[in-house]
Amino acid sequence: MKALFQTKIAARQKKSLTKKPAVSFAPALVFALALATLLPRAAFAQDDINFWSDYPNEELADALVSRMSDEELYAQILMFGWAGAEPSDLLNEWVGSRGLGSVKVFGWNTDNTRLVARSVKSLQEKAQKRGLQIPLFVATDQEGGWIRHVKGNTSITPGNLAIGASGYPYDAYYSGYYINKEIAALGINMNFAPTVDLFTDKNSSIIGTRSFGENARYAGILGAAWAKGCLDAGVIPTAKHFPGHGDTQNDSHIYLPSINIDQKTFEERELVPFKYLIKNDVPAIMSGHLSFPQLRPNGEPASLSEYFLTEILRNKLGYKGLIITDDMMMNGATMYAGSVSRAFRMAVEAGNDIVISSTTAQLDEPLWTGTIALMKRDSNFREKVKAAARRVILSKLKYYKNTKPAPLYPNENTIDQFIPDKDGQKFFLDQACRSITAARAKSLPFTRERAGKVLLCGSEPQFFKAGKERWPSSGEFRFNYSMGPNETQWAADNIPQTAQGYDTIIICVADQNSANAAKSLKPLAARGKKIVIFAIMSPVLVQGFDWADTILLGYSYSPYTLEALVGAAAGEFDAPGVEPIGE
Repeated sequence: MKALFQTKIAARQKKSLTKKPAVSFAPALVFALALATLLPRAAFAQDDINFWSDYPNEELADALVSRMSDEELYAQILMFGWAGAEPSDLLNEWVGSRGLGSVKVFGWNTDNTRLVARSVKSLQEKAQKRGLQIPLFVATDQEGGWIRHVKGNTSITPGNLAIGASGYPYDAYYSGYYINKEIAALGINMNFAPTVDLFTDKNSSIIGTRSFGENARYAGILGAAWAKGCLDAGVIPTAKHFPGHGDTQNDSHIYLPSINIDQKTFEERELVPFKYLIKNDVPAIMSGHLSFPQLRPNGEPASLSEYFLTEILRNKLGYKGLIITDDMMMNGATMYAGSVSRAFRMAVEAGNDIVISSTTAQLDEPLWTGTIALMKRDSNFREKVKAAARRVILSKLKYYKNTKPAPLYPNENTIDQFIPDKDGQKFFLDQACRSITAARAKSLPFTRERAGKVLLCGSEPQFFKAGKERWPSSGEFRFNYSMGPNETQWAADNIPQTAQGYDTIIICVADQNSANAAKSLKPLAARGKKIVIFAIMSPVLVQGFDWADTILLGYSYSPYTLEALVGAAAGEFDAPGVEPIGE
């Protein structure tokens, strides 16, 4: 009816404008406005609507929000995690009694994926028992590489820097697709990935191999492809950490990082990946607890800044999706705000739509009681909460009604059919092979005949398994993945002694301690031993290792990467990757 009415008005206006535009247009406009005022939209006229009612998304979002109390509006923009394997009674109370809008699955919840699926189902059932039946967003951090909050049998993938080394959007797309197919089976419908921060600070251990590399344009292209794969798997991607976490060594979990760059660098480097994601309609972006003192001398973190989130992200870049805070329990947010409750209020005022806490708040904490009181006395603040709640609900409507979403009630008994994804296993090995980079290749390949006696030094089981398959009589020297100073010294003292009886020594370098242990082999290289370095995390760790015979970059301790590294060393394929960061 509405469409027919608009068609008739348009025809009437066209005819009238041809003859007497100044006289005939005004009555038509007045009539249209009067009709819109007198005839309420269908969803508003119904008393028994809920989230699943059959109305247009925009209209239904407005109707749902109009029926929500202040408490329900505010609860809809909160996301809480829980400590322990199963949701606590407190979290269940937030969902069932208060209408909490979203929950987050952290790494401490996830060794038992069947239990994860059961927990998600239970929480969604509680949400559906409420009057408006608004389902939960269920989120996690499953970036690939070493950020993998959902564990169990989920795939340990090569990660973003390996994708950057291959350079194929194909690899980015299918990484996003297969990673998220696995978590979708658990009912998880939102992923805080892809990470599109740039690998700008080479000494950073916060972003590192989570980045696609240092080229802003490539990061944007690969990030957009990853996000598309995520969506096609039934999960909402969330690009992070706006406006860019790559140019700092500091960790916002501990204190507020300060990124001292000028406006030009900010716009031509940091914002570029996000522009690509926005152009490709990424549905969610995470705001980072990051300070840019040359842009905002008061030192405010971007996550609590109306300048960064509203003026730049919304108005300048034209972003229309959800803005979600990083965890508000991180010191980078609370230290600046002065308290958790004030940080929550500042996050809403800045323009965030979902505010995250890694732990479940008590029912009477100031972040709840103080904010509800503020909503009741400050109409402007209430409108900000209401607008955020509407964006959350509209995003849920679009996701649940216009895509193929993750199951609302996952079946814990079928999890083993989907995790790990069988097609994904084949893909990740292929992807790993495309990423392997020969930073130095003096004596490749190390066939059984050319390698002589081989000593394998490392920590990961797949490395030794793959090595034994290629060099059956090889020796082993095992050390822990994360060595302390004493074990590092022990390894540095004993690896050279063990290596005396071998021709080729292959050692995995994952951090500064294992790099220090590898350096102990330099004197043996001068005496003709062939030293092969596998960089299984940041390639920065092995810069300056020119004394080694061969350096292969894998960017990950993934089993697929270790298999590919050994295969490349044995000459089964040429290492095609290109290092995605410079000197």
